[in-house]
Amino acid sequence: MLTSARKFGPNYKRAILITASTLLSMAASIKYTHAQDQDPGPLPSHVVDMASDMNIAPAKAQLASKRVEALIVQMTLTEKVGQLTQAAGGRSKTLNSKLTPEELNRVRAGHVGSYLHVAGAGPLRELQRVAVEESRLKIPLLFAMDVVHGYRTIFPVPIAISSSWQPEQWEKTARISAIEASNSGLHWTFAPMVDVARDPRWGRVVEGSGEDAYLGSIMAVAQIRGYQGDDLKGAGTIMATTKHFGAYGAPHGGRDYGTAEISERALHEIYLPPFYAAMKAGTGSYMTAFNDIGGEPTTGNADLINGTLRGKWGFNGMLVSDWNAVAELINHGVANSRADAGGLAISAGVDMDMMSLVYADDLAKAVNKNPNLIGHIDNAVRNILTAKEKLGLFDNPMAYHDEAAEAALIQSAEHRQAAKDVALRSMILLQNKGNVLPISAKAKKIAVIGAMATDTQSQLGSWRARGDKSEVISIYDGIKNGAHKDAIVDYAAGAAPQSDDISGVGAAVMLAQNSDISILVIGEDYDKSGEARSNSTLEIPPSQDYLARQVISAAKAQGKPVIILLTGGRPLAIPYLAENADAILMTWMLGNEAGPAVADVIFGRVAPGGKLPIAFPRTTGAVPYSYGEYPAGRPADPDPVKDSNRFKDLPITQLYPFGHGLSYGDVKIEGAILSSQSLSPNGEISISTKLTNKGNRAADETAQLYLRDVTSRQAQPKMMLRGFKRITLQPGESKELVFTITPQQLTYYNKNGSWSVEAGRFDVMIGASAEDIRARASFDLTAPISGDVPASSIATKVVVK
Repeated sequence: MLTSARKFGPNYKRAILITASTLLSMAASIKYTHAQDQDPGPLPSHVVDMASDMNIAPAKAQLASKRVEALIVQMTLTEKVGQLTQAAGGRSKTLNSKLTPEELNRVRAGHVGSYLHVAGAGPLRELQRVAVEESRLKIPLLFAMDVVHGYRTIFPVPIAISSSWQPEQWEKTARISAIEASNSGLHWTFAPMVDVARDPRWGRVVEGSGEDAYLGSIMAVAQIRGYQGDDLKGAGTIMATTKHFGAYGAPHGGRDYGTAEISERALHEIYLPPFYAAMKAGTGSYMTAFNDIGGEPTTGNADLINGTLRGKWGFNGMLVSDWNAVAELINHGVANSRADAGGLAISAGVDMDMMSLVYADDLAKAVNKNPNLIGHIDNAVRNILTAKEKLGLFDNPMAYHDEAAEAALIQSAEHRQAAKDVALRSMILLQNKGNVLPISAKAKKIAVIGAMATDTQSQLGSWRARGDKSEVISIYDGIKNGAHKDAIVDYAAGAAPQSDDISGVGAAVMLAQNSDISILVIGEDYDKSGEARSNSTLEIPPSQDYLARQVISAAKAQGKPVIILLTGGRPLAIPYLAENADAILMTWMLGNEAGPAVADVIFGRVAPGGKLPIAFPRTTGAVPYSYGEYPAGRPADPDPVKDSNRFKDLPITQLYPFGHGLSYGDVKIEGAILSSQSLSPNGEISISTKLTNKGNRAADETAQLYLRDVTSRQAQPKMMLRGFKRITLQPGESKELVFTITPQQLTYYNKNGSWSVEAGRFDVMIGASAEDIRARASFDLTAPISGDVPASSIATKVVVK
């Protein structure tokens, strides 16, 4: 096989991954065409030679319908490449602006297969009509958008929804997003983002589920279910895109687009499990990452795409590049020209080129240079056409263009209520000294301070689709309208995070002094997190720090409490606030219903219960960090005199650890009772614990199950999350949780490239965070086992009694 591959030049040294069925399709039915769409006759002999040499097929063939195969036979090379091309119909802020008469001619000629930055049932109807009525082969178009946490009804940002530790919140969000988007002409979303991120300097931490592979896997599955439902042809569904395949969340230094210098074991144990979980849940497509892993750009990585994703895992759906990523293979230094970049990406398994137009303009040149690429092109066309078929576009292409349904469903009362419900579940009470929260009715004069309190734009977060800041209820308005009866709520901007202007701080200080309690709304605005928004520091902006110090100092001098509502899209280093503020509520960016949701929590109508999906460090210099790191030969010791794995100038704990979050009650977690002291390779073990609310208010708590492989041939993490469940308890109420673990969940990715675990002892830890363990036990695995599934992708069964 390698001998045949080397015939095609230095840019195609890797074994060419074409399935047996693709080769048969080529030999039986392909009309091989040059860039001029001329038929040169029989299949080239070197392609036939390659077919006879082939004895492996690591990439599984798409099981295509007769309709799809018949279309492939009829298509010219230009029409095939057109299907592989995704163009922008506008910009994110000016949707549909590029849908000119010239663009319609491109559709008629079959030069485009998909559009992004388009929306609207009416505007897209004509575009689709031209495709299915006036193009030669009548192939429908795919319309796509980044519908990440809402389409028009905007929910909290993804890191916030994941803070609920309730996958049903993500499923609800994705389902409503799909309903609104599909009734607005869209078939496809570029979500969910499931990249595990352990360095909050990386701006896109706001888009994911945090630092843990298990939590990320559970949330990924929920999103796939929400977007796609049971059948992509069903009403209110859109095709999901699990992104960004590779290890995009591990850029060196947290700098976006940067290299991921990680081990094979880290790749498979930490970064890939959520992608596998999404595949098992039925994701219709994947998007490759911008970055490289150890010098191998994902968009051209055949071993990762065709070898792992399509081969070992068996994914047979569609793969799209990220924006301009195919052309950027030249910048990576692995391609000499656009034609080389196109050849590298298509042979690696990237079906659709998002916006670089390399496939459209240069792939034919690559085919002239390397005729073997026609097999990869056919496979890509097959995947794309099959996706369109699964969406029902061949049978009913106008099903997504019902303007009456669009008008009725966009921002319906039901959807707005759901946005509020999710926001309520997403906030995290980081601290609450003296139970200053919820705010008592005795507080008659309330000061709301900070420009973030009225910043409705920031509440939309990044990737706000068609969200409109005029439809957001601000935090200030929510508090003003939701305060206790007879309370007077006044506002002072103080200082904005994106400005150095602190001229308003004096007025804010005066307001705090003249009020019973101050609510200080500070943090980062929307532009400090998101794509290309990596930042070297995790400290709050200088204007916010100055405002906080002045207000807290003035209020404390009079014995008046200060509550911090912390905004932003990533963990922040806030040691001053932690030491001096009475309460800190992490509100993230909460979407349309930010204000009413915040009011309900701070005035006690709803108890907070969110948990951190990624730790808050004490300083920027303490990252990257994860609770699940290896212990090292000299594990971190609290005593700074001892030589151990720690910073000498910091405690060994995080400011707020992974899984941390308080509520208004007093929930006790008691016991870790095992169904057996041993676990056989074919058995399972149940672990039960009891939660009791001993407080006088309703409370939420999330019991978290962690495991540790005590002794292994390879070092194991200090602890691994393997189960969780959030429940609400009324005062005095108790509930029992039962977690059921299987042996496959104990495996690790070994040095031989497979999943295994040796016999031995496993410690069980149940707690309210990774640093707040309340109960312990242990069991023995009686014999070694092996497997082929990432352990963190396997969901633990949890029963509430």
